[in-house]
Amino acid sequence: MTHYLGELLLYWCTSCNLPVLGKTCNCGANTKKIEITPPGDVRPAFQYDIDLINRTTERQFGKKLVPDGRLVVLNKAPYEDRMDEVIFDGAVMGSLRFELEQMEWVFIPRLEGARRLAGGRNWIIVDKGAVDFIIKGASVLAPGVNDADAGVKENDEVIVLTQDMEVIATGRARMSAQRMLSHEKGMAVKTRWNGRLDPLGLFNEQKRTWKDAVQANMHILEKFEKRAHAFIKNVVETTKRPVSVSYSGGKDSLATLLLARDAVPEFDILFADTGLEFSETMENVKETAQELSLPLKIQSSNDAFWQSIGHFGPPTVEARWCCKVCKLGAITQLIEKNYENGCLTFIGQRKYESEVRANSDSIWKNPWVGNQIGATPIQNWTALHVWLYLFWKKAKYNPLYEEGFDRIGCWLCPSASMADFSRLREIHPELYGKLETYLLDYAEKNGLPEEWVTYGLWRWQVLPKSIKMLAEKKGINIVPKNGKKPVNFSMTAGYRPCKNGGMTAEGSFGAPLNLSLITETSLMRIIGDTNSTDGVVLALRGDETVHVYASGTVVARGRDEESARELISLAEKTIRRALSCTACGVCVGQCKEHAISVNGTARVSQKCTHCGKCTRACPVVKFGSSPK
Repeated sequence: MTHYLGELLLYWCTSCNLPVLGKTCNCGANTKKIEITPPGDVRPAFQYDIDLINRTTERQFGKKLVPDGRLVVLNKAPYEDRMDEVIFDGAVMGSLRFELEQMEWVFIPRLEGARRLAGGRNWIIVDKGAVDFIIKGASVLAPGVNDADAGVKENDEVIVLTQDMEVIATGRARMSAQRMLSHEKGMAVKTRWNGRLDPLGLFNEQKRTWKDAVQANMHILEKFEKRAHAFIKNVVETTKRPVSVSYSGGKDSLATLLLARDAVPEFDILFADTGLEFSETMENVKETAQELSLPLKIQSSNDAFWQSIGHFGPPTVEARWCCKVCKLGAITQLIEKNYENGCLTFIGQRKYESEVRANSDSIWKNPWVGNQIGATPIQNWTALHVWLYLFWKKAKYNPLYEEGFDRIGCWLCPSASMADFSRLREIHPELYGKLETYLLDYAEKNGLPEEWVTYGLWRWQVLPKSIKMLAEKKGINIVPKNGKKPVNFSMTAGYRPCKNGGMTAEGSFGAPLNLSLITETSLMRIIGDTNSTDGVVLALRGDETVHVYASGTVVARGRDEESARELISLAEKTIRRALSCTACGVCVGQCKEHAISVNGTARVSQKCTHCGKCTRACPVVKFGSSPK
């Protein structure tokens, strides 16, 4: 699904051969719009990225893609792991993609990229009679192949050429070169990109630097800076609270920090140390505060994550309990310790980062901390705006950006890609090793295979469709075994807002749940209408929901904190009833609607009105273990 979080703002000056964030370059020339995939949060390619691109294309096609001296930008495109469109010389050359199945990077060329790579490896030449059909979008059939690189294997990315060595398509080989040249029937190449290229443009061949790109965009950067300064001054004046800037060690908060420095006479830098920060980030935060001569207030969560993971299991995309345990507590303590009557905090938040942030206001009340007002002066900036601004100001940004990371945060975030974890293993093997040791132990205890860790399947409660297909292809069991009945239920501290409105509460039994038994009793109807899919039971009550996952995690979404708290408490009690029902029948006498029957275990029919009387009377609930 395509997500337009904001206007796509990448253009190219063909005179200067530089990326520009508007329709005109600072040189005065009109620019060419580059058609990129939404959301279009473009960033510079650093030397590590360029070397990775060239190593990958050399391995596949025998040639380096990026010439020396070119400025390259990368556009992260939607994909099951990580995929970046590679753009230079005013064209999208193709995509650099991390293939989960092979756990390696692959370059998928478009026509312009293929023209740069032609003459190396992984090519096929087609018969003259097939050319027009292929240009119009047809795939390549084996009888139409005249010649092919002998090294082409099934599933390789290949370049399709005419007999005159003109690039007319790229795609994935469906058979080896030997089979193609035997002219057996069948598809030889499933094409991705088809067409005829215009003659090569006359680009400026001089080596370019990001200083040149800053100059080309100076008229745009100055306008964005002026707006940001005006926004900051206006918010400071209208809120009349002590001013602070939240600095995470990332690029967005650094840009916000520099903007505030030039607009506000004095303020504090706030840093919430989750205990899961890179050492490079910790050093950058301290060095930045010292260089700017600004007071730095730090609150650390220390070892809270590793103390909590035994209760909640590995954090997942659906249940990021770590954000509450490690970040919410630190933020709350920072504000309460330093600002008796609250504060205004400028935060580096941008709409191009996510749908939630795209729908966010530029000024908001912190949903976790009642006496903090948050504001972002860079809501409408793309990543390239941020980077050009940092280059302009000669800012000392986090060195991890030049090591292959496009976002900086907790090093074991479940939202990170396996490409990120692969890079983590290379530059911080001690951190990756600590995580891997825990995950392998968790997998063994819960009857999950080692591949559950290898392919990063731990990052979800319910796998996305493409990841589930990979697991099925590899024969990886993704459902934890049912252990003994869970005793303790632990809730995370605090609540967090949902992208669709309302607040969520999260908790865990710390052990896998027998979802079949929970579904069989229909006791979840006490909460609301129910349905179940692989690995999850869902209860709906109006616009409120409860998700119960096989791993033992429970996520409740209510209208506000109070309703979320009530929902997760009711869910915990209902799950206990379903798993531990003794068929005593006490609940039957509590139900005026005659919605409960007992046959080996209590069962609830659709007559249930969700009054909750049966739950309050249940001995399992009254005398069983209470949540931590």
